[in-house]
Amino acid sequence: MTSAPPPIKGIDPSTSLLMTDLYQLNMMQAYAESGMNEIAVFEFFVRRLPKTRGFLMAAGLQQVIDFLLDARFSDAELDWLRSTGRFADWFVDQLADYRFSGDVDAMPEGTVFFANEPILRVTAPIAMAQLIETRIINFLHYETIVASKAARMMLAAPGKALVDFGLRRAHSGEAGLLAARACYLAGFAGTATVPAAMLYDIPIYGTMAHSFIQAHDNEARAFEDFARARPNSTVFLLDTYDTEEAAGKVCELAPRLKEAGIETNGVRLDSGDLVAHARAVRRILDECGLGHVKIVASGGIDETDLKAFAAAEAPIDIYGIGTSLVTSSDAPALDCAYKLQEYAGRARRKKSEGKESWPGRKQVYRTLDAGGVISHDLITTLDDPQSSTQNTRPLLQPVLRNGHPVEPLPTLEESRACAADNLLQLPSRLRALEMDPLPPVEISDALRKLAADVDRHGH
Repeated sequence: MTSAPPPIKGIDPSTSLLMTDLYQLNMMQAYAESGMNEIAVFEFFVRRLPKTRGFLMAAGLQQVIDFLLDARFSDAELDWLRSTGRFADWFVDQLADYRFSGDVDAMPEGTVFFANEPILRVTAPIAMAQLIETRIINFLHYETIVASKAARMMLAAPGKALVDFGLRRAHSGEAGLLAARACYLAGFAGTATVPAAMLYDIPIYGTMAHSFIQAHDNEARAFEDFARARPNSTVFLLDTYDTEEAAGKVCELAPRLKEAGIETNGVRLDSGDLVAHARAVRRILDECGLGHVKIVASGGIDETDLKAFAAAEAPIDIYGIGTSLVTSSDAPALDCAYKLQEYAGRARRKKSEGKESWPGRKQVYRTLDAGGVISHDLITTLDDPQSSTQNTRPLLQPVLRNGHPVEPLPTLEESRACAADNLLQLPSRLRALEMDPLPPVEISDALRKLAADVDRHGH
């Protein structure tokens, strides 16, 4: 299902080709005036992993493809471009006919990947491929950041349900919506973001805020009013005043609610020493016959906390994760790029200091060991023959040909299953979230030879 964020003063981000950087349009007109319209190959990859990441998880492909299939310049946008005086009228007229008709190959969403591995390749006339750079990076960069953060959290809290609480702290509504999708793909149980249920069919979760308790003169009455109004959503927030005392009030209220056919489902903790409060609340609830009631914890939690809670065997069933997830607070940006790798049939290579790229069209082959764990990846040229076996397979797959889907993309549930399988394939040192793992990536002799050949010819 496609995302459909609302127009921003007349610009619809889900389809607008004006959602780009000025230099893309500058180059497009320069290409046209120079008669340069040969086929170009661009690849999106991450140059180096953040210091706190041993792997990343690919996400955002669905949004990229939805955008490429629907992207247009509206009449109003074309009129505005003419009015700026920056571009020739003939060039703006050409933009009216822009429709993406190139090829796309990509790693499926949910695939674990490492530095320098292309996760998406675009093959199209150079101006066509150039214009879409900004939006491709937009989608792949952000959703990959969030999915990767969420995947780490899943590894840190085995057997627990994690829920996205991050919309209010996201950097925009669109970001919050895409974050809900990315973390669900990575394994989260659901989200508090309402439109994610409508657009992506993601399970939604919600409890109550402290304001509901504060608005009442009596905390117990607040619990009862909420339960009778929301009989299928009885999760009570305990820490507005005194956490353990509030748990006692739930014990007193639960039998009366049960007589009315209302089951008490859970309680939420949102502050203080979550482990200590969870233990105390669990004891109180168990002693009054509410052993079935789940404990939800939230409040500034990240994967480091989740590991600590797991080590302490905290009796917490569900975690609500907000700010650290949607902002990927410890690694909020990736050193990623969408770079030209081939033009007019010749491999090209960027040689900028610290930003060198491997040239040409590439493929990534993943080999699993006998136990189904990643042994190593091989980055090589697209025409370098490799044996595809049960344990070795190419990661980049055809997605679009001549602007048309090769086949329907996986559903979000299928991508979620792919993500779960990929996490199971991680070596133990990466599953443990160590700070300095050595990703198992090799560069083929064929790719090294191509790079040397390109260097000799000065490209």
